[in-house]
Amino acid sequence: MATTRNASAHWEGSLMEGAGQVTFDSSGLGTYDVTWPSRAEEANGRTSPEELIAAAHSTCFSMALSHGLAQAGTPATSIDTKAAVTFQPGTGITGIALSVNGVVPGLSAEQFDEAAQAAKAGCPVSQALSAVPITLEVTFEG
Repeated sequence: MATTRNASAHWEGSLMEGAGQVTFDSSGLGTYDVTWPSRAEEANGRTSPEELIAAAHSTCFSMALSHGLAQAGTPATSIDTKAAVTFQPGTGITGIALSVNGVVPGLSAEQFDEAAQAAKAGCPVSQALSAVPITLEVTFEG
């Protein structure tokens, strides 16, 4: 069954001097401030489209990897994923760097790396963002 999730944004003013908010409508988790400086310079307590993409990508990748490991009969004890989305003003999003650390009893580091590479390729968010270079760093704790 397909699901649809919703978020909305409200912006006032020009790009450089204006400000806005993004709201997680489906979950009701809250409304978060966003400004151009929070996107192109320091966050200063505000979010950005790139941070929201990083949150989505790290979560989707972790879920895809967890599922693949469980399907292979080697469920993970834990998976910790970070996503770093690079934004270059005037150019756009120039890359995404994923890094994952896993604890999976009974699996070798090579097997974990293979599973992580498959998750990167199969993650729906990775697929949606395929126009951007995505790298993956894998560490493993057996």
